[in-house]
Amino acid sequence: MRLIIVESPTKSKTISSYLGPEFKVLSSYGHVRDLPKGEFGIDTENNFEPKYVIPPKARKTIKLLKEAVAKADTTILATDEDREGEAISWHLSQVLNLNGKKSYQRIVFHEITKSAIKEALKNPRKIDMNMVDAQQARRFLDRIVGYKLSPFLWKKVARKLSAGRVQSVAVRLVVEREREIQKFIPEEYWTIIAQLETIANSKNQPGKLEALLVKKDGKAISKLEIKNEKEAENILADLTGAEYKIINIEKKEVKKNPLPPFTTSTLQQEAWKRFKFPARFTMQIAQRLYENGLTTYHRTDSLNLSDLSLSAAKKFIIKDYGKEYWAGIFRKYKTKSKGAQEAHEAIRPAYPEKTPDSLKLGEKDKSSSSAFAAARLYDLIWRRFIASQMSQAVFDATGVDIAAKNYAFRANGQTLRFDGFLKIYPIKFEENALPSLEKNETLELVKLSPLQHFTQPPPRFTEASLIKILEENGIGRPSTYAPTLSTIQDRNYIEKDEQRRFKPTEIGFTVNDLLVSHFPQIVDINFTAAMEEDLDEIAEGREKTVDVLRKFYVPFEENLKKKYEEVVKKEIIAKPTDKTCPKCGAPLVIKFGRFGEFYACSKFPTCRYTEALEKNNLGIKCPKCKEGEIVEKRTKKRKIFYGCSNWPKCDFALWDKPTGELCPKCQSLLIKTKRDETKCSNKECNFKVEK
Repeated sequence: MRLIIVESPTKSKTISSYLGPEFKVLSSYGHVRDLPKGEFGIDTENNFEPKYVIPPKARKTIKLLKEAVAKADTTILATDEDREGEAISWHLSQVLNLNGKKSYQRIVFHEITKSAIKEALKNPRKIDMNMVDAQQARRFLDRIVGYKLSPFLWKKVARKLSAGRVQSVAVRLVVEREREIQKFIPEEYWTIIAQLETIANSKNQPGKLEALLVKKDGKAISKLEIKNEKEAENILADLTGAEYKIINIEKKEVKKNPLPPFTTSTLQQEAWKRFKFPARFTMQIAQRLYENGLTTYHRTDSLNLSDLSLSAAKKFIIKDYGKEYWAGIFRKYKTKSKGAQEAHEAIRPAYPEKTPDSLKLGEKDKSSSSAFAAARLYDLIWRRFIASQMSQAVFDATGVDIAAKNYAFRANGQTLRFDGFLKIYPIKFEENALPSLEKNETLELVKLSPLQHFTQPPPRFTEASLIKILEENGIGRPSTYAPTLSTIQDRNYIEKDEQRRFKPTEIGFTVNDLLVSHFPQIVDINFTAAMEEDLDEIAEGREKTVDVLRKFYVPFEENLKKKYEEVVKKEIIAKPTDKTCPKCGAPLVIKFGRFGEFYACSKFPTCRYTEALEKNNLGIKCPKCKEGEIVEKRTKKRKIFYGCSNWPKCDFALWDKPTGELCPKCQSLLIKTKRDETKCSNKECNFKVEK
């Protein structure tokens, strides 16, 4: 009997279905060893020797695996193909005493298909210790920062805070973006649009077009050049009585290439943009698809595609859409990510011919939200891959230059001639057909419109845009983005606003500023990116784990000891107020906790009175008691809601933020929903503001 060990029971079930009775497939249920939870677990004086323990939940699994190994002729380790999977295989080999009395084989595959499993079994290898070392180095670095720096935050700021090698950099990006927004001063500027019409003649009916003012005296008008209404009105006065004449018509063919197939990062970004799936949820659903044999491995930064998949895509495209829809060549893409593991494949369907409609994933269990999400994600992955091998979309683009006195206007038009890859992977584009026009033709002015604008601050990060900037700066790797975003929200360092964009909390600001001031390397983007490169070097066998750890640990430990002496807690967390404690009459102070600021008695610990610090007073009278005001509050799980300041006397509350305006139908408060809808808060009233 040949024993195959994987890390997931779903994966084991799928692989079992492809193999005969001579194989037995079991699951390790994830990691079987790790650093201990209650202690540091790394001997920094002895070349960073780890102390590994078997978690209680894994002991029963290990017992069963040992019994199976004893009965097996050969043990085959078939965990995932990345560093984490390689490390799990190594830990299994240690715990199960493989390569001692019992030998083992290591196999890897990019997809869980019958052909891929059979091919992997023909090409076994040994565990790649360079990959294992790289995983251990990452784990040790994260443990050093987490276990050494977190207690410093507990002592100097508040209990139960944490710092992390990647998470702290992510928080810094969000904090710095928020400060850019806070400092931003909008600048006024104006644009001028000419609404024009062709003059009817025997050939054509009149046609309408819009043109933007782009030049004056032959020089381009910059975005902020028309600064105010007076300057705009002066231009309108200059154009009084002007003749609008076409001086140039430029027609060209524009071709648009399809996007490459997904990597982990781009899948997380697109799933957020299209479905608002959080990164963690996207990865859970992608793992489910992979383990069920529907897609290739979902933790990858490579854009490689196998020749087999390219041939299958070609066959499908020609058969279902026609020869003109295939690109004519196998499109191959090269990743731009630093340290990308090119031996891996991009995320694609395991069987390109299995269309989303043929699988009917969402229809098998309509009551399950995860089944519905799996259907949507598979559809997205399938369409992106097939589209990547399709022909270009072709547009007819027209640019028209129009002279009016010493000014020039520009009108642009675009029409789709051939949809190509857009047939299955639609993307937003503006189709704007211009009427039939000729050079030297005179146009009739219908209206000249000056439009006021203001420059906008940079937007807050979404899940997609934060992942994108982390990837662009080499912070973390594909497998780390989802847990990083989850951790900084769970720690209450950042939260989502009404538009589901990230903003820092008060504790996020405080912890970030403390780390930037006293541990600049920990939150330095370039330093963290360089550390990722060091991990890649370990994986390639060009660096030693001990050298990388020592280079980081020695200066970090020296600085930490110094900062314990330098940083004074009371300068960070205590603010006097004019309020008094209702319990003992002593002054109340504003203290800082894990979840932000709160009122506390200055006589602590003699008096332990605390009170929520109501912030974000909206200036809206409570419609129920007519006395209190609506304020932003939080549940015990940190979810935002809006309630009366007179609670518990008044229990009025809303999940969505009130606008302050009343419903014209029932006089209840209007609210702004997360879908950016303005509607009545009264569930029995159907009033909604039309956009």
